[in-house]
Amino acid sequence: MPAILPRPAGPGERMILALDELIRAPFDAAGIFSFFAARAVPGVESVQLGDPRRLRYARTLRLPGGPSACEITALQVPEGSRLQVRLELAAAEDEALALWLVRRLLDLDAPAEQIDAELAEAGLADAVRRTPGIRVPGAVDPQEIVIRAIIGQQISVKAATTHLGRLSAAVSTVCTSRFAGLDRLFPDAGQIAGGVPVPDAHEALDPDRVLRLPRRSIAAVAGTARALELGELQVGFGSDPAALRAALLDTAGIGPWTAAYIGMRVLGDADAWLPRDVALASGAARLGLIDRQLGAAQRHRVLEEYAQRWAPWRSYAAMHLWQAAGTLE
Repeated sequence: MPAILPRPAGPGERMILALDELIRAPFDAAGIFSFFAARAVPGVESVQLGDPRRLRYARTLRLPGGPSACEITALQVPEGSRLQVRLELAAAEDEALALWLVRRLLDLDAPAEQIDAELAEAGLADAVRRTPGIRVPGAVDPQEIVIRAIIGQQISVKAATTHLGRLSAAVSTVCTSRFAGLDRLFPDAGQIAGGVPVPDAHEALDPDRVLRLPRRSIAAVAGTARALELGELQVGFGSDPAALRAALLDTAGIGPWTAAYIGMRVLGDADAWLPRDVALASGAARLGLIDRQLGAAQRHRVLEEYAQRWAPWRSYAAMHLWQAAGTLE
């Protein structure tokens, strides 16, 4: 993305850097922006989808030089999507990292034409024709995705976003931004570990607790945050996939679905599969890939076997199935 409008920061200001890049079709901008919209944590993220020709996503960033932010606008043009990115940086040295994170977040370097062609040949032709250039959303902070994934286990996206918003409002760091809708960072592991008390086994749950989740889920969030803070659990963009999966599965409260989701979002695992995902099974049934009349256990078993033909692109196949299900889970 070539810089087109660098503006040095004045006293007490952060530097604004504007960039522009054409992302040639196929690129499913609407899908990935909608994914972020459904999960947007107030103050941390801001999304506008009202004009399909002009989509906006903004969020705060925790970078080495200090609190920062990005604002991404996707404009629909005949050749594809023109992405306009504005970075609000505390330090100029963070520019390269911020741009790298934006590319990962939007999965801009995916071989979209190859993925579409191979998935179409493997039984997803209708889905690919309806949504060419589908992308797998990435991450800007590995630890954030771990916390989001744990809180989102076995509840709806809407419910998870509500819990995350309450958590962020209670324990996150407030910061200012000139990008509309942003006023705080997503809480780090230390803030979560210190700000989410775990109820005693015999203690009545406080209806006003920070995370209004079951006792076991609260313990999983707080315990994982503590492990991340102390370095007992290490999750990074460069983590070894097998080692990370093993470490996640050894962590109380994290199962195969959550480990696979973290691998998909953090490591960019193109071939992750999320076992026993209800929305995936629903989407597969709507696409006529599995029999709607099958019982739940059999549907998941049949779908997991069917999904083998989508390797090495099962993460992208999952995105198609979630869209077909009418959900963004």
